[in-house]
Amino acid sequence: MTAPFRLRQGRTPLIISMPHVGHEIPEDQQPRYVPRALASEDTDWHLEQLYGAIAEELGASLIVPRYSRYLIDLNRPPEDTPMYPGASNTELCPTRFFTGEPLYQDGQAPDEAEKDRRRQLYWLPYHRALTAEMNRVKSLHGHALLFDAHSIRSELPWLFEGKLPDLNLGTADGKSCDPAITQSLGAVQAAQQDYTQVVNGRFKGGFITRHYGQPANGWHAVQLEMCQCCYMSETPPYAYEPALAARVQPLLRALLSTYLQWKPAA
Repeated sequence: MTAPFRLRQGRTPLIISMPHVGHEIPEDQQPRYVPRALASEDTDWHLEQLYGAIAEELGASLIVPRYSRYLIDLNRPPEDTPMYPGASNTELCPTRFFTGEPLYQDGQAPDEAEKDRRRQLYWLPYHRALTAEMNRVKSLHGHALLFDAHSIRSELPWLFEGKLPDLNLGTADGKSCDPAITQSLGAVQAAQQDYTQVVNGRFKGGFITRHYGQPANGWHAVQLEMCQCCYMSETPPYAYEPALAARVQPLLRALLSTYLQWKPAA
C-alpha cells in the first residue's frame, strides 16, 4: 500500500501537522459512500499550499496525510470518544457531512471490524510517525512545538451557530502548552484588525492538540482552525484565492515565528 502520509523533516523545533488535508478515498471503499461524498467536500483544502513556503522558511517539519477524513479522522481519539460533549461531533470514522446528511449508502457505514482495519492502516501509522518526529525534535532542541493546522467553512449550522471567527486558536483551555505560548499567540491575533479571532472558543483543539500537548514533557501543541473564506472560495470547486492567501500569510508567519521564538524558562 502507498504510504498514507508524507513527512518532511525540518531543522527547528516546529512541527506542522495538517490532519485533514487528504482528500482521497480508496477505490475499494468508494462504493460504500453516497456519490456526493467522493468529492470530499469537508477537506481542509489547500493548506499545504498556504503554509508551505512559510514552513520551509522557518525550517518546520511537515506531516501531511493522503486520505480523506471521510475514511478516518486523524484528529479523533482511537476509542472514538466525543471531542466536544454537548455539541455535534464527527466520529473517528465519520458518518455525516458537516451539513448533517449521511455520508454512506444505507447499511454501508463501517462496522467495528472495518473501523479497526482503518485504525491499523491509516490512523496508527500517522500517529506513530508524528510521535517519532516529536521525540526526534525534542532530542535535538530540548522541546517540540506542534502546530496543528486546520480550516473550515465559516458557516456550518450543524456544527456551530452563526459565523465562526476567522481565526480560532485552541490550546485545550491552556493545558496543551506553556501558558506563555497561549498568551503570546493570542496577542499576535489580537494585535491585528483584519480578521476576527478567539482563543479557546468553539474549537479548543482536537485529539492531536490534547494528546501531544504535554508541557511537562517538553511537548507543546496548539491548533489553529481558520475560516476558509480567509484564503479560498468556500463553494465548489473550492478554488484557492491567491490574493486572499497573500493577505493572511503574513499573519500566519507571525504566529508561527512567535511560536518558534518561545524558549523554556531556564
